[in-house]
Amino acid sequence: MNIYVGNLSRSVTEDDLKGAFGAFGQLESVNVITDKFSGEPRGFGFVEMPSKDEAQAAIGGLNGTDLKGQSLNVNEARPRQDKRKNGERRP
Repeated sequence: MNIYVGNLSRSVTEDDLKGAFGAFGQLESVNVITDKFSGEPRGFGFVEMPSKDEAQAAIGGLNGTDLKGQSLNVNEARPRQDKRKNGERRP
């Protein structure tokens, strides 16, 4: 299950997320999203967990908790919607 993690402090690293989410189960991947030009963290990331039960436990256990001074926004990631400039969706 892919999990969205928002409201991340700029100082949060992938290792920080591994530590927080690893307490709930096995992790497949952890990504803190960065700006492609500056390389600065954008304040959100994604964690993928193979077990839906463990992922749900992590969402329930971490949503609203503090990590490096910020209250986390944790929920199931929604599929990305690509939008064209004129507002049309891609097929």
